[in-house]
Amino acid sequence: MGASAKLSSKGQLTIPKEIRETLNVAPGTEFHLTVENGKLLATPNHSQEPKTVRLMDLAGILGKPPNGVTLSIEDMDEAIMDAVVEDDERIQREWLERHK
Repeated sequence: MGASAKLSSKGQLTIPKEIRETLNVAPGTEFHLTVENGKLLATPNHSQEPKTVRLMDLAGILGKPPNGVTLSIEDMDEAIMDAVVEDDERIQREWLERHK
């Protein structure tokens, strides 16, 4: 199987649909590029981790908290909200300082 592609001004090549389907590649697929005998070889890296995972797949990934304290979902939500509020206040404060 072969196809033609044109290099864009940004150094990008578009892989034709027929070849993408044959290789089972999708947007975001990483490729290993090599040059052999003056030819470019682009090999899809199918062993890469998916870009998105289910939250439950991450359960326990960090192990037990070092201080032994666990938080409820509500406590976590509150801590996240507090951090967002602090960050928003900091952003507003910095913006006001720059625009005085």
